[in-house]
Amino acid sequence: MATVVNQPFNRAQIEILNAMASLKSEEGLRELQQAISNFFAERADSEMERLWEEGVINEEVIEGWKNEHMRTPYHQ
Repeated sequence: MATVVNQPFNRAQIEILNAMASLKSEEGLRELQQAISNFFAERADSEMERLWEEGVINEEVIEGWKNEHMRTPYHQ
């Protein structure tokens, strides 16, 4: 994961930092993590639905994914 150096936080990052600063327990942290996870899962689901409706993906494409090997080739 890349680290951004000398960049100010954006609005979303500040909001997350503020939310994290108010947490007082491990349970609160887990709840925040779950909320963030749910947010991104819903966005991914919506995008997949859009791609399906537009015909970009279909059963044939999904079946093709089963046999794809998308590993990064490393050169020695």
